[in-house]
Amino acid sequence: MKLKVVIEPDPEDGGYVASCPALPGCHSQGETVAEARRNIKEAIRLCLDVLNGRAKATSRDARLVDVEV
Repeated sequence: MKLKVVIEPDPEDGGYVASCPALPGCHSQGETVAEARRNIKEAIRLCLDVLNGRAKATSRDARLVDVEV
């Protein structure tokens, strides 16, 4: 799975801030672009774990299945 990530300088604290627009609220930071990139990858994994954990069937006839993208 590939997701777009925005990385921009943090003018207040220095370093860089990273966010994933496809996952609202999924943000991270780092002292360098490379560190911010590594950190946002971990944040994305954690956000997806939380979202998957919240998934549930909405009715008795619904099925909850795994799909790889």
